[in-house]
Amino acid sequence: MTATWHTRVISGRYADSVRLMGVARGVRGIEGVLRCEVAMGTVANLEALRELGAIVDATPADVVIAVDAPADVVERALAEAELALTATAGGPPGATSARARSRSIASARVAAPDANLAVISVPGEYATLEAHKALTSGMHVFLFSDHVSIDDELALKRRGEQAGLLVMGPGCGTAMLGGIGLAFANVVAPGRVGIVAAAGTGAQEAACLVEAAGAGITQIIGVGGRDLSIDIGGIMYRQGIRMLANDDDTDILLLVSKPPSPAVVQTLGEVIPADKRVVAAFVGWEGGEAPFEVYATIDEAVRAAVGGVEPDLATQTAAVEAARPRTSGRPLAGLYSGGSLAHEAVTIIEPALGAVGGNAGHGDASSLHSILDLGEEEYTQGRPHPMVDLDLRLTMIADVAREGRAGCVLLDVVLGHGAHPDPGTELAAALAPLTKSGVVIASVCGTPGDPQDVNRQEAALRDAGVIVAPSNAAAARLAVMAVV
Repeated sequence: MTATWHTRVISGRYADSVRLMGVARGVRGIEGVLRCEVAMGTVANLEALRELGAIVDATPADVVIAVDAPADVVERALAEAELALTATAGGPPGATSARARSRSIASARVAAPDANLAVISVPGEYATLEAHKALTSGMHVFLFSDHVSIDDELALKRRGEQAGLLVMGPGCGTAMLGGIGLAFANVVAPGRVGIVAAAGTGAQEAACLVEAAGAGITQIIGVGGRDLSIDIGGIMYRQGIRMLANDDDTDILLLVSKPPSPAVVQTLGEVIPADKRVVAAFVGWEGGEAPFEVYATIDEAVRAAVGGVEPDLATQTAAVEAARPRTSGRPLAGLYSGGSLAHEAVTIIEPALGAVGGNAGHGDASSLHSILDLGEEEYTQGRPHPMVDLDLRLTMIADVAREGRAGCVLLDVVLGHGAHPDPGTELAAALAPLTKSGVVIASVCGTPGDPQDVNRQEAALRDAGVIVAPSNAAAARLAVMAVV
């Protein structure tokens, strides 16, 4: 039977994007469902659905459910999506609570008067106002929303700094405060290392490597990817450093970012605590001297911060060397879900192999090698983030296998709360054929305490013939070795 789009609009209902992505992922698991999208009825989302072939009328205050499935499946799929949206976390379907019924920051604050942090995940055109409301209420802000202008970000952060409050974001994907992870976060042991990060998956990678080295984390303060730019000037980065400097449990500050403005980095010296060790992982850093130790990769910075030793890569190196007769000189294809990790890979690969194509590299379509950041807007418009939903990456892996050109496929697998429940197993099945004609190299960003269990995920990949590296940087170095 021919499958078509069927839609349902739930009026006057709001859910954040992480929740909506989770609902859509669950419905896609129903046998017979080809596609499912669940989104707020904003103009941008309705246009994205229209481009997919699903036409629906809704307002930004409505939730839209769109299911592409045969008629004998669609009613069940729509009903399960609606049921998942009405279920309260931790309670039975249909349950409600005072907090769940709150429709504004003011009413939520009445229901939870001791709350001191607001998590904001609404369309960008509404996010700035909600963030200002939270600051007015004396709360720190975790701004998951993106599409916030530079001017609005600057105004929010200046106001937060004046009030002694954090404005984490916009587009902040990771934080851990008081042992509680926000958005995409890994389960890490408590310890003495505090992280300030202008990079979401960069923060996750750093925290997981700290954990693997036998150390632990006090806090992770995400600030959004633009904070260390000239435009923003490191306002929240400095605020995060000040807070960790006053935290008695934090002995070591680990600073993480994609390439920052060197001029802004110099201003961080004004707030560096004299009584704490400060180490930075500024990916691809070429900015010269800084007021603290700076390393160009995350794994090097973590080893410097916590005293870890460089891992033994003898097994992985031997596997790559054995594959080189069939991989040397052939294209390298990087398929990344983490933007920070994709950029780190590029900074390692381009000096050795030349400019690479793809949206993460500095080459063009004629480049032999390519690195794609599948979390960028061009790939997430109208679909969940690739850390949550594997469909796009699985499709691309199948395309690479069909073309048969790539000598090496390089990828990350990011675990933790908010991420796909079993990415290693699903990716392994798709990657297995590529290990016969070339080599597949992966790094898994996660810990044994994560819901997915890093050890189980790595085992699934190894069983499929994938070479698993202990860090993203190590994986990129092995990939260079494979194709050079």
